[in-house]
Amino acid sequence: MAFIITMLSWSTIEYSDKLRAKKELVNALNGIKWSTDYLIKAHPEADVLHGEVGDCNSDHECWQRPEDMTTPRTVSGIDDQHPGSDLAAETAAAFAAASIAFKSTNPKYASLLLMHAQQVRTYSLLTYKVPAS
Repeated sequence: MAFIITMLSWSTIEYSDKLRAKKELVNALNGIKWSTDYLIKAHPEADVLHGEVGDCNSDHECWQRPEDMTTPRTVSGIDDQHPGSDLAAETAAAFAAASIAFKSTNPKYASLLLMHAQQVRTYSLLTYKVPAS
């Protein structure tokens, strides 16, 4: 989800004039906001980020709508005992890109997103573990 938010945000930034001309800019920003509101809830504290992990085998064997799937979605917390710098870094990128997308239309929300981006980025750097060679 974080990657999708990052890409949608950058596309909205890059093509905002075209989206505005087609009266689709608000729709794009609403899609980003729906997703970033979710990520804000997944980042309840400066040093905690919750992530949802699917099972790649059961997910890829299933050809139905996600809403109808019954496979478990395990929620994992990233904290000082459970590092996850890859997820944290992509989430920070999503917050940062979305912050830029909202900068001119909703500066207060953009500031909130930037604060989350900075906290999650700092945390991703602190939790990074160098793989053993």
